[in-house]
Amino acid sequence: MRLLSPVLFLIGTLWGCSDEEPAPVTPWVTGTAFRTPDGPGARGFVDLRGLIHAHSVYSHDACDGEPVKDGVHDPVCFDDFRNGLCAAKHDFVMLTDHNTYFGETPFEEALLYRAERGDVFLERDGERVGSWAHCASGERALILAGFESGTMSVGLSRHLDEGEARSQLYGSSAAAAIDRLKREADAVVLLQHTEDWTVDTLSELPIDGFEMYNLHANTLRAAGQVLELIVLTSDRPTELPASDLIALPLFNEDERYLERWGSVLARGHRRVGTMGTDCHQNVFKGKLPDGERGDSYRRMMMWLSNHLLVRKSDKSFDDRDLKEALRAGRNYGAFEVMGYPVGFDFYAERGGQIFEMGEELTAGATELVVKMPEIQALDPARRPPAKVARILKAVEGGFEEVARGDGDLRVTVTSTGAYRAEIRMTPHHLREDFGIYFSPTLQDKELVWIYANPIYIR
Repeated sequence: MRLLSPVLFLIGTLWGCSDEEPAPVTPWVTGTAFRTPDGPGARGFVDLRGLIHAHSVYSHDACDGEPVKDGVHDPVCFDDFRNGLCAAKHDFVMLTDHNTYFGETPFEEALLYRAERGDVFLERDGERVGSWAHCASGERALILAGFESGTMSVGLSRHLDEGEARSQLYGSSAAAAIDRLKREADAVVLLQHTEDWTVDTLSELPIDGFEMYNLHANTLRAAGQVLELIVLTSDRPTELPASDLIALPLFNEDERYLERWGSVLARGHRRVGTMGTDCHQNVFKGKLPDGERGDSYRRMMMWLSNHLLVRKSDKSFDDRDLKEALRAGRNYGAFEVMGYPVGFDFYAERGGQIFEMGEELTAGATELVVKMPEIQALDPARRPPAKVARILKAVEGGFEEVARGDGDLRVTVTSTGAYRAEIRMTPHHLREDFGIYFSPTLQDKELVWIYANPIYIR
C-alpha cells in the first residue's frame, strides 16, 4: 500500500471524509523504500519502477569477480541480489548479464527462478519468458533476461542460436544482429555506457535507445572522491554521510552523456533514454557504519530507477507491457536516493489533445506541461528541498534551456525539435545526513532529481 504524504493526510483529516481512524503516516527517511501505487495515475497510466542494467551471478565480473566458486554460482551473492531487489521494492528488473556465463546459461536459469521461494514463471505460447520473483513481504518483481555485450539488449523472450554462434550474435553491434534480436527474441535493443559511443553510431544503428545516466561510469570518473571515502571509512567513519548516501559526494551529471543525448535528438532521431545502476557488487567490499558493504546490491538498487508508464488499470502487467512503454519512450528516471517523487508529469497539449513522452506531433504551437512532484511522505520536521523544473530543447552538443520555474511549468513552443523535462533539487532535507566531512560541499549543491524522456515536434 502506498503511504500518503503528510499534506494529503492533513487534508483528509480536516475534511473528515471517513469515520475510520486514519492510517499513521511513516515519514520517509534515507534508506526507506516505497512501492509505486497499485492503481492508475495521470491519464490512466500505471507507473512501474525498476532497473534497466543490473548484473547477477551470471556475469563473469559480478560478486567481486568470483560469481562461480567450486563450479557453483555463488549462492550468497545470488541471495544478495534477490534480497536487494525485494528491499528496494522494484516492480521489475531487466537484467543485463555479460555474454560470459549468460550466453552459456539455460534461459530459464538466467531468470533467477527458485521454486522453493515461491517464484512463478511468466509463460506465453509454451515458453517461459520471465520470472515473478517472490519476496518475503508477499510482494513480487518481474525478472526479465538480457545481456550487455555488443549491445545492451533487454527483455529477451528466449535465447537465440547456440554455442559460438550465440556468442558471436550477442557480441555483435551490427545492424543485422540488432534486427534479429528484435524480431526473434522480442528484445529492446539499447546501447550501454553512452560515453563509449560516437554520436554518429548512436544515430545510425537501428537501436531503440541508450543510457542517459550510468552510476558505475559516474563512480569511475570520481576516483578522487572514492579514495576520500575509503580513507574516511577506515579512519573517521563518524564524518561520513548516512551510509545509503555514500555515493552522493561522487554524484555529477556526465557531460559526455548529455552531449551525445542532445546531439542525437537534435539530428532528428528518436531514441529512448534509460538510467543504469550497473550494479555488480564488485567495487566497494568494505563495510560502512551500517554494517553493510558499500556497494551492496540493496544499496545500489535503491539509488535510482526507471519509471515506465504502462497502459494498464492495475499491476497485472507482463513483459510486453514493460517493453511497449520502453519502446514508446514513456520513461523517466529518478534518483530516489534523495526521495521518492510523487505527482511528476510531463506532456504536451494542443487543441485539447494530450501527447505523452516519446510521442511525435507535427509542427505548430504546442504547450509543454511539467508538474512539479513532491517527496513522498517527507518528514514535515525537515527543511524542504528547493526544487526547480526545467524544459530543455535538444541541440547539437547538448541541450538549451527553454523555461524554468519553482513550480508547475506551462510554456508554449513554436519551433520543431525534441523537448525534455527535468526536476532539480537542492537537498536541504538531507542536510543532517550529509556527515561532517561532506556537508559543506553538499548542503547547497543543486542536483538533478528526475530526467524525463523527450516529446518530439517534427
